Amino acid sequence: MPFDTTSTALALACLGALCLGISKAGFPGLAIVNVLVIAELFGAKNSVGIILPLLVICDLIVLPLFWKYATWKMIWPLVPVTFASIVGSWLLLDTFDESTARKVIGGIILLMLILQLIREFKKEFLEHLPDSRVFRWISCVMIGVSTMLANAAGPVYSIYALVHRMPKMEFLGVGARFFLLVNLFKVPFLGQLDLINPESLELNLYLLPALLVGIFIGKKMIHLIPQRIFEYLLYAFSAIAGVRMLFF
Repeated sequence: MPFDTTSTALALACLGALCLGISKAGFPGLAIVNVLVIAELFGAKNSVGIILPLLVICDLIVLPLFWKYATWKMIWPLVPVTFASIVGSWLLLDTFDESTARKVIGGIILLMLILQLIREFKKEFLEHLPDSRVFRWISCVMIGVSTMLANAAGPVYSIYALVHRMPKMEFLGVGARFFLLVNLFKVPFLGQLDLINPESLELNLYLLPALLVGIFIGKKMIHLIPQRIFEYLLYAFSAIAGVRMLFF
């Protein structure tokens, strides 16, 4: 079925794409707004396929900016378990109806919020976790599941990077390479489920200008808006929206 492309729906979807662009340019938590808006407008399962091409475009734009801060050798240890988790999650996603998908996405959003709060307020605890193979495997499983079912793996990667004691630029460089690889890997699986299709790609074309504007705005905003105030508002919004998707 063609998606709702009335002016109101498109305006709200463009707002979501704008937030995604801003998130990639310096406010990573804001990506959750895009997940929620697109899920509300077009359905939870459909949202996974709609958002993925936008993420790939963002990754392609961001990758050259941080290319020199990472190498593929740093990426490969994360790939096998993450890709295996993506395949397992793809099999699960095929069995979900819309109501189940909505609850799963809501639950993942709340879990990501909790992880982000732990990272924010219990950083000392996380820094003392062992950077072990088991921890890496658990992180990769969570990244694979959360990215395939909700396009929301950022907080898990942030915690992995914190425990791994990555410098800021290395964190950005590894993330740029890793998530481009992950998102490209997901494309054929979502295509097989018909969640990426001609109608969803046409919708992506409508949203692309807002996405690019968001990237530009994000680069400017990062120097103007206090990060702390922004994060507190985002935490509150994510909690309310996640509860709404999970229970209502």
